[in-house]
Amino acid sequence: MTNKEQEIHQIVEKQRSWFLTGATLNLNSRIEALNRLKTCILQQKANIHEALSKDLGKSSFESYMCETGLVLSEITYMLKHIRRFAREKTVPTPLAQFHSRSYQKPSPYGVVLIMSPWNYPFLLALDPLIDAIAAGNTVVLKPSAYSPCTSQVIHSIISQCFEEKQAAVVTGGRAENTCLLHQHFDYIFFTGSQAVGKEVMTHAAAHLTPVTLELGGKSPCVIERTANLRLAARRIVFGKFLNCGQTCVAPDYIYCDQSVKDRLIKELQKQIKRQFGKNPLKNQNYGKIINEKHFQRLTGLIESSKIVWGGGSDCQALKIEPTLMDHTAFSDPVMQEEIFGPILPILTFSSLDEAIRRINSLPHPLALYIFTSDSRAAKKITAHCGFGGGCINDTVIHLATSQMGFGGFGESGMGAYHGKEGFETFSHKKSMVDKKTWLDLPMRYQPYRKLYQKLITLFLK
Repeated sequence: MTNKEQEIHQIVEKQRSWFLTGATLNLNSRIEALNRLKTCILQQKANIHEALSKDLGKSSFESYMCETGLVLSEITYMLKHIRRFAREKTVPTPLAQFHSRSYQKPSPYGVVLIMSPWNYPFLLALDPLIDAIAAGNTVVLKPSAYSPCTSQVIHSIISQCFEEKQAAVVTGGRAENTCLLHQHFDYIFFTGSQAVGKEVMTHAAAHLTPVTLELGGKSPCVIERTANLRLAARRIVFGKFLNCGQTCVAPDYIYCDQSVKDRLIKELQKQIKRQFGKNPLKNQNYGKIINEKHFQRLTGLIESSKIVWGGGSDCQALKIEPTLMDHTAFSDPVMQEEIFGPILPILTFSSLDEAIRRINSLPHPLALYIFTSDSRAAKKITAHCGFGGGCINDTVIHLATSQMGFGGFGESGMGAYHGKEGFETFSHKKSMVDKKTWLDLPMRYQPYRKLYQKLITLFLK
């Protein structure tokens, strides 16, 4: 066992020993921990935003809007509702057990592993950690090696707020990931690619460890013929090119009614120019690609003959212009993988039924967006297509609330979190019956008698 393996093993065992003392069951302790975390984040806000700028080129405004602010909102929501979430819930008792109380008791799993990605490195590390701590677990947090500046700030914050026996950060790359996945955790929460998600699930199976997988996929943006094209373009450009397109729920491609495609393209071109200027590569508020590997992958997906806007790049700054590609086919390279960058291909359909059939023939996406003024069209798409979540006449914003769970299914993941869903994700509900002792009906015991059989039939109809 290497020194790193031994260190990780000791952290896990230290947390397990502390969890088994019952210390995390105290609600006041959980509330104090969340308040410490909130105070520290507020104090470190400038450092967090500086780190996000270094890793991803995010402006301070975008960092607060999409990361720090959402984390603070999740803490506030959890502090407000944690006592209600943690209560035992009484449920109806069958007539045969009338002298009993039946209830569900939320209980923490134990030692939780959270593995977070690089695209929203602060938000997607801290949000699940908040939910896990609120539910009474201990946490080993593994941030991405691709966002090292943010990972260091996270390490600093967690070290200030928690003892290692309650929450610890493990930094590093693949070697540390592999070492962590060989440990026995009580729950694993992973956000990242489908390929790594399969590895996580394989390792979890060795210990029969339950998992939540927050993955991705090619999220379609359906433009129905009655859509308000100007507003649609404005909101699509925002959602697609936010964080330079490196958002798991960004519109991956536009699927547009062929009768409105040309008008939509004109509106998209206007909005890109309006939101990012004539030269987006010089825009200080427009982010960058995380590293050279992803930069090269993305530039390789751009087909110059199909560009109707953008296409330029700066390899030194790792920036790619917001890029629109027309005349795209589902067989094109750009449609064979999740883009995860500022490239937006446009495809067309001739009828809504055709669009539904095509979307359902593809792996389930994490998000789906439909722009329409026809409520029947919206209901048809949302009812007949399989996807994690989405918006009608907007993009991305469905994940920015603690009032709804966020997650995918099938190829886009399993499980959900945020708010109550997050608390429940990291809790096991024990189903309990508290049987009173003042009465003990004989009918369930042998020898079985005909009278008892009649009574049992009466009770269990």
